[in-house]
Amino acid sequence: MQITALSGGVGGARFLRGLLRALDTHRGSPTDDEVTVTVIGNTGDDITLFGLRVCPDLDSVLYTLGGGVDEDQGWGRDGDTRAVMEELAALGVQPQWFGLGDRDLGTHVARSLWLGQGATLSEVTARLAARWGLPEQGVRLLPVTDAPIETHVVVDDGDGDGERAVHFQEWWVRLGAAVEARRFTVAGLQSAVPAPGVLEAIRAADVVLLPPSNPVVSIGIVLGVPGVRDALRGTRAPVVGVSPLIGGRPVRGHADACLAPLGVEVSAAGVAGLYADFLDGWLVDEADVGAAYPSSTTVRGLDLLMRDVDGAARIARAALDLGLELAGDRP
Repeated sequence: MQITALSGGVGGARFLRGLLRALDTHRGSPTDDEVTVTVIGNTGDDITLFGLRVCPDLDSVLYTLGGGVDEDQGWGRDGDTRAVMEELAALGVQPQWFGLGDRDLGTHVARSLWLGQGATLSEVTARLAARWGLPEQGVRLLPVTDAPIETHVVVDDGDGDGERAVHFQEWWVRLGAAVEARRFTVAGLQSAVPAPGVLEAIRAADVVLLPPSNPVVSIGIVLGVPGVRDALRGTRAPVVGVSPLIGGRPVRGHADACLAPLGVEVSAAGVAGLYADFLDGWLVDEADVGAAYPSSTTVRGLDLLMRDVDGAARIARAALDLGLELAGDRP
């Protein structure tokens, strides 16, 4: 069985860890070795800091599935120190609002070195995935594109009669998404092409899963790479998503602040509408079952809070089961 998932950072990574836990409960069956998971990761929030290329969403997946993530933060390395950042601060080097741990910096140094030597982001990501043991878990991590793309947020310039663009990470981390976004723009997106294996992973999948990642700046960016959305429309695999909102509120992050500029209702139904052209199944919290969803989408309700790994496994298992159920209904 081939499972393909489109993922952002923290929420997506925790869902994927739960998926692997759910699959582990079936180890020992004759078909174990045939189950593979391909993760197509968002690269729209990538940023260059201190001369190093940082890929926050890819790294969150690497560290979480590899057992090295800071669980409290959901990103960065567990037990990391900040000696390098402290020295940079002493030297007056900016920015200081994006914290990078010392061991985390090792990842970014290696990535930047390999990219500078001519390796593609896909090749670099494969090397990092091997370091974290993802292939041994049956996981292949692919960046959605090898082309550098960066999400920017257009905000008011402060004078009330103009606007300016800031990198998504500055808006998200330094400003805490508290400054109202007028719109989002992604540099390089229209000329980007899917990385090798991305479209094939969607077309060849038995089930495609959308974890509860941000629908605008995570899943939305993956969908914006030319060819990806068409592949989802055309795949014979059921596409099943998990709502990132419970009762109209994001479980984590600032999905509400991202939906508002699009004029989309901040609700599980509003997010489902963004995916309506390809979404077959949609898991929502029990509090959201009664809303109006796309008629072509099968909706199921359950407790969507991922309180721990077992909770994430429960949700991932429900998503996978719904996908397999829908696949069985197809001729």
